[in-house]
Amino acid sequence: MPEDKKGVRGAWPGGPCPGCGDDMPANVVHCISCRKLLNPELTEDSIEIPAFIPLPEIHEMKTATARGHYIRCGGCSEELRINAKYIGAAVQCRHCDFSFQYGATVEKIAMYSNCPHCSEEIRASMQYVGQKVACRFCKGQLTLEG
Repeated sequence: MPEDKKGVRGAWPGGPCPGCGDDMPANVVHCISCRKLLNPELTEDSIEIPAFIPLPEIHEMKTATARGHYIRCGGCSEELRINAKYIGAAVQCRHCDFSFQYGATVEKIAMYSNCPHCSEEIRASMQYVGQKVACRFCKGQLTLEG
């Protein structure tokens, strides 16, 4: 058998398979179509099959967008949970009737959202917005958007 480009004797040079005639690329061991050994110097028991090593699972990074926020009331300092659909609206504290505009000027303590992996509701401090975190329920990787 002729030497290949690297000087290794016995490598398949490419061409038609001796079994089925299909054109096979260079350096393959078996014909892709009929599975015949292409190198006459090899036997089925001379081919070393490497051990199967499973690859680590690839975790998909998803984005969790805030459904709402937890804020501190300016009147009584109670923590309030307000849905994001009220951004820009005038809201009122249910504890002390203090009214305020829910928007960018309100200090947000935390956000809440549903995990895009497992759908469990998560609460995250505003310091983690924009960072990569893991869901405490399913360990799914996500980025928080406040």
